[in-house]
Amino acid sequence: MWCDSCNRETEEAVCSICGAETREDNPSSVFWCPDCRIPIVHDHSVEKVDCPLCTGEASYLCSDLRPVFPEERLLFELIEGEPFKYIDSAVWASGSKYYVDGAPISVPVSFYENADVTNLISELKNQSPKNNYTYFDKSIEKFVSANRPHLREITNEAASFIRKAAEPYPEENLVVSFSGGKDSTVTADLAVRALSNPYLVHVFGDTTLEFPTTIEYAQRFRQNHPLAIFKTARNDEQSFYEMADIIGPPARMMRWCCSMFKTGPISRVFNSLYRNQSILTYYGIRKRESVSRSKYNRTEDDAESVKIQRQKVASPVFFWSDIEIWLYILGEGIDFNEAYRLGYDRVGCWCCPNNNARAQFLSKIYMPDQSRRWRDFLVDFATRIGKPDPEVYVDEGWWKARQGGNGVAASSSVKLKSNQCATEDSAYVFGIDRPYSEELEGLFTPFGVFAPGVGRKLLKEKVFLDPKSKEPSFSIMPFHGADYEHAIKVRILDESKTEDVLRMARYQVVKFNACRQCLKCESLCRFGAISVSLGEYAINDQKCTHCLQCVTDKYLEGGCLMKKYLRTKES
Repeated sequence: MWCDSCNRETEEAVCSICGAETREDNPSSVFWCPDCRIPIVHDHSVEKVDCPLCTGEASYLCSDLRPVFPEERLLFELIEGEPFKYIDSAVWASGSKYYVDGAPISVPVSFYENADVTNLISELKNQSPKNNYTYFDKSIEKFVSANRPHLREITNEAASFIRKAAEPYPEENLVVSFSGGKDSTVTADLAVRALSNPYLVHVFGDTTLEFPTTIEYAQRFRQNHPLAIFKTARNDEQSFYEMADIIGPPARMMRWCCSMFKTGPISRVFNSLYRNQSILTYYGIRKRESVSRSKYNRTEDDAESVKIQRQKVASPVFFWSDIEIWLYILGEGIDFNEAYRLGYDRVGCWCCPNNNARAQFLSKIYMPDQSRRWRDFLVDFATRIGKPDPEVYVDEGWWKARQGGNGVAASSSVKLKSNQCATEDSAYVFGIDRPYSEELEGLFTPFGVFAPGVGRKLLKEKVFLDPKSKEPSFSIMPFHGADYEHAIKVRILDESKTEDVLRMARYQVVKFNACRQCLKCESLCRFGAISVSLGEYAINDQKCTHCLQCVTDKYLEGGCLMKKYLRTKES
């Protein structure tokens, strides 16, 4: 624990000196030894420390740092116009700022946006054969040696956390979430070592938008860990580009792709392996990665926080910094994703809207064909939704801030048409985009139990009972009227339930109209009652416990992700 007021470490939740609440993470800082030309990781906020190798004075440099491998160093040198200028220097980085032998050099964002990519690709091709790791390897060896005590400290703490988190679970219900990034790589290695279990289940989420190096690394990882149970989760039923064409490209606040191509497929793997059993998943989530992740807890099992239900999430490296992750990788000599050698500081979907200008610049160099295809798609999309200058809209990143379904034809599917029935005060009519069906009837299962033999047969009315009281709650039936091509009538049988039933009915009708198989509902249901496949949404009434998570705003805003992604001012 750490007291910010006293700037001291303690084992207590409340500081014994000042009485303030302490926090779990101990802030680390990076110091620079000018004699050894290496960074020193120190877990206290001070101005100066002694270098463990030369005992000389090391001064504060920055809050975090990552190594710059020779491949990225050469690109940086070409940006400066002088190849191999720093081949015998210690080069590190933080964000887009480089540190050469401890001296900062900034590369403006405008460079990445306006760089002559074609020339840089040509120069890299010509100069790369002359590049080498000679100085880099020696420097890293000194870095690891100097920081070995700190590495042991954080490794031991993480191992203890892993073992404690695992105690309530059988071995077979322990899972490692493997993304192919550096954080999940370290988490996987820590978990296997801490639990002395090389047979752990590893689940790799192949989003279909991975860096080529990520796929290559996942294959190497599988080969290098032959005893591990390695499962790949992948959505082969849908195409990213086809979905982006229908509902628009993902944006920072509208990343529908995460559910459809990551959490959804992973949830399906969990369903196949564990059915309704509880599991513990070790994730490589770190607090420092982003503002959103800083709000997480090291362990999570809350339904609002955990994207895939039935699992408890534990993050051994939650409090680690970038430089600590790299200290572990380089210190333990474990394999990692080659994308980091090229200069990527994060490895996820290569076209993610959260990628910064520098990451996009790197993809133009190392993935030119994919980058051109994605830009062409974005320009075409911007043209279709009526942007006055589509290329500016794309190149200046305005597409990343897109919200809702303005200009998207599919937005009509979430514009729910409804009214109170003219002949029955307690009945309401909802327009549907396709004929009334058993699929639609099944969507009412979460908040009602079908009562066979009850209801007006000639009208094809189905009556549902309240799951708790077993009293008639509402009924549904097909509706035919001049204002609707297709419609469903919902009749309230228990007036005390009117507001709740109508809200949930609206949610389910929207799902029926707008479902694009995003798989969010599958992931949300911890009992495996919901399945979405081949264009049909089905709820197994034998598995459904009527927990109502799938029809509650708290867990699923508006009852359907498409409502969020496609809504307009009109809807």
